[in-house]
Amino acid sequence: MKSLYFLNLIIVILFYNCKKTTTNKNNNALKNPTITYAKGFDIVNENGKKKLIIKKAYQKSNEVSEYIITKTNEQNALQVPVKNIVVTSTTHIPMVELLNEENSIVGFPYAKYISSEKTRKLIDNGNIKEIGKEGSLNTEILLELNPDLIVGYSVSSADNSLTTLKNSGIPVIYNSDWLEETPLGRAEWIKFFGVFFDKEKEADSIFKSIEKSYLDAKIVAKSTKKYSTVLSGAIMNKGIWNLPAGESFVAQFLKDANVNYLWENTEGKGSLSLSFESVFNKGINADFWIAPGYFTSKEQMLDSNKLYKDFKAFKDNTIYSPSLKTGKTGGVLYYELAPTRPDLVLKDIIKITKPNLLPNYNLTFFEQMN
Repeated sequence: MKSLYFLNLIIVILFYNCKKTTTNKNNNALKNPTITYAKGFDIVNENGKKKLIIKKAYQKSNEVSEYIITKTNEQNALQVPVKNIVVTSTTHIPMVELLNEENSIVGFPYAKYISSEKTRKLIDNGNIKEIGKEGSLNTEILLELNPDLIVGYSVSSADNSLTTLKNSGIPVIYNSDWLEETPLGRAEWIKFFGVFFDKEKEADSIFKSIEKSYLDAKIVAKSTKKYSTVLSGAIMNKGIWNLPAGESFVAQFLKDANVNYLWENTEGKGSLSLSFESVFNKGINADFWIAPGYFTSKEQMLDSNKLYKDFKAFKDNTIYSPSLKTGKTGGVLYYELAPTRPDLVLKDIIKITKPNLLPNYNLTFFEQMN
């Protein structure tokens, strides 16, 4: 899952020049927290000041960054609502759209990844500029756009590729939603965007609706016995099979769908790297095969490894992929929308494994592989 999630992200490290303080996590006292599930950020009111707190901008970060948010033009603060914004991951797009602020987006890198019809129309009309390709942003175009804010992400502290933008005075804030460990934790980052557009109440309302939908689906799934067995992943490199660890984001979906994920009792929040033989022996009789790596057809799978045909799920045509539903330029809907709508991911898994529980629901992300 982790590798799938990053296929659509553009690697940048962004710096922010509004007032920012960095402290040790253990010394950062939060007041009036408004975030329930997300661990990577908070929004607090302290001494009459609103602060956006980014607790962890990238993996292995030990710093907490605080940004003062104001509705007036104050020095060392970010004035909201922002009128134009640059975002750098397709996962940002649905959250901005749900807040009805897609017209505020003025730039995006490698826009072919975007599958949303609404935002694609803005790109086609020239309202959203291409600001670079994978791995690098076009500083000249960004300086010309001069956005009120750039929302980016970072994978480490090593990259300082955007110091020019930092020095130019363009505000930049990290979004680390991809580090969240629970489905609802990722979805709650819509409140992060709500701050910038001065739409915190709207963001909270939208999130509560998604949360209710998710928890209601979870209750429906628990109404029947846990009988279906599930296999996931595929051979990715040199005979090694990558699949979700038992404490991972994907495993949480499977747990909440009340299915028997065969590796649910393993440790780890990322992925497991196992030999083909071990997965074959344990998963050959799994009822369902959900998210088989990058494959989009059974033919592709057989071209990669003929032994895939021996799995029960392969024989029974119960392999489901999230990579088949794409936008007109090839962007995969799942990569873009799933972090914002975990309720629909959960409903998809329930529909696949226990179709009678959701008779009127149609799959949003997954599709049966032929």
